[in-house]
Amino acid sequence: MTFKNNRVIVVSSTVLITVFLAGCSFPSEFLLPSLTGEAPSSDTSVAKSQPTKAPQTPTYVQPPNQPPTIGTSKFEPNGVTSGSNTGTFVGQKAIELRNELRRLQANISKNNGTLQTVRGKIVQDSQNYHGAVSAINARLQVGTTPGNPVLVGQFNQALSDLKKIGDDISNMNLLTTNVTADSTLAAFLAENTRAAYRLSGAIDADHQQLSILEDEVNRTVVLIDRLLKELTEDIQRQTNYVSTERSNLNTLSAAVKSGELMGSSLTNRALTAATSGTSNRRATSRSLVGRRPLVVIRFNRANVAYDQALYNAVSRILERRPSATFELVAVAPALGGAARVALNSNKARRNAESVMRSLQRMGLPPQRIAVSARTSQAAQSNEVHLYLN
Repeated sequence: MTFKNNRVIVVSSTVLITVFLAGCSFPSEFLLPSLTGEAPSSDTSVAKSQPTKAPQTPTYVQPPNQPPTIGTSKFEPNGVTSGSNTGTFVGQKAIELRNELRRLQANISKNNGTLQTVRGKIVQDSQNYHGAVSAINARLQVGTTPGNPVLVGQFNQALSDLKKIGDDISNMNLLTTNVTADSTLAAFLAENTRAAYRLSGAIDADHQQLSILEDEVNRTVVLIDRLLKELTEDIQRQTNYVSTERSNLNTLSAAVKSGELMGSSLTNRALTAATSGTSNRRATSRSLVGRRPLVVIRFNRANVAYDQALYNAVSRILERRPSATFELVAVAPALGGAARVALNSNKARRNAESVMRSLQRMGLPPQRIAVSARTSQAAQSNEVHLYLN
């Protein structure tokens, strides 16, 4: 399905045309004004199939959420300057402080080695993850069968690789605990070094050694602060990345199930809403009088395939209105007696709940979706209408 001049044009195989006509219809008015400034079409008829045209598939565009950059700094201490034993109490104190600093710097070197190892593993796991996802999307782009076992296996591998990245983040969190302990020890060491100046019985050589030691302690404190800052930033970026990719995997799961290429999670398409202060906007039911739905899904047969059409419609809206909320309306035919209407209403409600779960798998937050129900004299079968709030 492609969009041209704000009209829905179906270009597909016979099978997909049958599914589309039996399952979904798109009033063209749901499209927002085009980027060329043309007004949307007022033609509200359902798009007709064009079986004479060659099948087309949507063009896959690599989503922007690539692995975030990881810090590359190495945190190796410069070492501790040796000193002499002056035989005084202050000189002995300087020796003790110097030994403590050596132990502290040894911890820093060990933590630095651990950090570089974890960073390398994150890079490898990220490459494996995106390799699996790219293979799935490449296969979906040229078309495949619903629930293709090969893609299911690749999806499970991607899921495993993403879990490994989550484990890497856990290891970085453990490393943060160790570095924080070193930071506390460094602050204690710096305070004791300054306090040693105030001890009586020192000679000039003691203060000279304390001066050198104080500089080295201060440099060590700065090194630990830099390590902790970069480690915290790495964890934050990777945590956000994994959270985003989990949402994308939900959408990819729906794509593998339907055998049709979709794209990134609807959550990621609406991320700009956070910067406008409307990311927590909650959907509420509104009057539907005089309004046309974005999508009409007719459940006039079993196993209606609506995921791809639904995803395309919602993603286009979110591209233009990142904070948009939606309303799903379960429409039941008002035909037959009261018992028949009640039965149809229950079925329509379950259909609406199924559509809502599909939107959630695609990444649309549940608080963005309101659900209501009504009956219609015009409806010939159970339908689910999607409206823009």
